[in-house]
Amino acid sequence: MTRRRAIAVISLVGIFLATYLTLYKLGYIEALACGTGSCEVVQASRWSTLFGQPVALWGLGFYLAMFAVSVAGSFGQLEGSRRVALALVVMSGGGVLFSGFLTFVEIAWLHAICRYCVVSACLVLVLFLISVLDLKRDERGS
Repeated sequence: MTRRRAIAVISLVGIFLATYLTLYKLGYIEALACGTGSCEVVQASRWSTLFGQPVALWGLGFYLAMFAVSVAGSFGQLEGSRRVALALVVMSGGGVLFSGFLTFVEIAWLHAICRYCVVSACLVLVLFLISVLDLKRDERGS
């Protein structure tokens, strides 16, 4: 499996996770299967929305964009494209920064850790690392 296809698969996992959290935030799911109650604390906080939309919805958009770019970059003329590799690094790097900020908010201000948010942050970090490896491979020309 190529790195870009791995990015697509990991992005799919993120799509399902972000969809679940978005559906909860929008009221389509009554309770999160969390076990600690911390997920609900995080989801009910003022930090759970950005520009009037659930943060999980923004995350869904992020994962969908990563999926689309990685799939597009896996076939045809864009296969092996340096621009695609760079786009994936920039996108996932932004995701790492935003996830890091949200994790800081959970720890420092909310004193609650959402398991789903931690999984999402880990997914974003893995996406970034694979994207960097893909860009490095592209620079070496192999």
